[in-house]
Amino acid sequence: MATPSHSTQPTVLITGGAGYIGSHAVLALETAGYQTVILDNLEYGHKELAAQHLKAEIIVGDTTNRSLLDEIFSSHDIAAVLHFAAYIAVGESVSEPAKYYRNNVYGTLNLLEAMVAHDVKKLVFSSTCAIYGPPKTVPIPEDHPQNPISPYATSKLMVEKMLLDFQVAYGLQSVCFRYFNAAGADPEGRLGEDHNPETHLIPLVLFTALGKRESLSIYGSDYETRDGTCIRDYIHVSDLADAHVKGLEYLLAGGETSFFNLGNGSGFTVKEVIETARRITGKKIEVVLCDRRPGDPPSLVGTSDRAKSILGWQPQYPDIATIITHAWQWHQKRHG
Repeated sequence: MATPSHSTQPTVLITGGAGYIGSHAVLALETAGYQTVILDNLEYGHKELAAQHLKAEIIVGDTTNRSLLDEIFSSHDIAAVLHFAAYIAVGESVSEPAKYYRNNVYGTLNLLEAMVAHDVKKLVFSSTCAIYGPPKTVPIPEDHPQNPISPYATSKLMVEKMLLDFQVAYGLQSVCFRYFNAAGADPEGRLGEDHNPETHLIPLVLFTALGKRESLSIYGSDYETRDGTCIRDYIHVSDLADAHVKGLEYLLAGGETSFFNLGNGSGFTVKEVIETARRITGKKIEVVLCDRRPGDPPSLVGTSDRAKSILGWQPQYPDIATIITHAWQWHQKRHG
């Protein structure tokens, strides 16, 4: 195990730091001058990308392993934790809820107990807009009622409630970021989205453009939206990463536990995403119209005013064409 850093910049532990959003956050932290340590079990993370493009020490392991967590906190001068390590597939969480509660809830409890034991009291948590459930108002504010409809979403809400209790009992301060749809890739092409299996719309559109898929399924074209397809709020992954740096700086400056939506505040329909991808890639992109999926709300868009006013965060890449352009550059390089 490496010895503690003697840099003047704080050292940050990033769980799940070899994954999609986590690796972009590590890149943003390192650009801002922080020392970084990644803990990732590599079930979905990509060690070769992290090793190639990040300076971080990479420790292969799991948040459910308390002795490993104790070893990390004992041998590194950790000032704060960014916690991304979670299973995220909504459908799988319905069929395998135990897997999600064990990893997302128990793994986080294990991490929090280790943090308290080693007097590390700053955490930035990767939450989700799915905790709100079907929206009653759009755009969705942070005080919207919470009604998760999947074990995945419930596991994230459980962690948010644990963090409130840990603040009261142990003084652990946290920032919870409730993401909308993370998308895009590092503008310089170093990192990007690479899930297996892939379930997100923009990568699936681009796989179709690359000829890796014959067609793309559109689930429902009869919604009460401007073109009949679902509206979603896509946020550039580099903007998400920037928010995590600002959330960390907020906590290090003495900020108290708080909750923030992260989205663009404007949504794009499935058809608009596909049309934009056709224009950018110059490819035909065949689509197949299918029935609606149960539980898909017509529109999911969030307001991020709190993050802008309190953290000084401002998305740099709000345009869907820019998001898809960066993703396309990445997909051609990674899968072309």
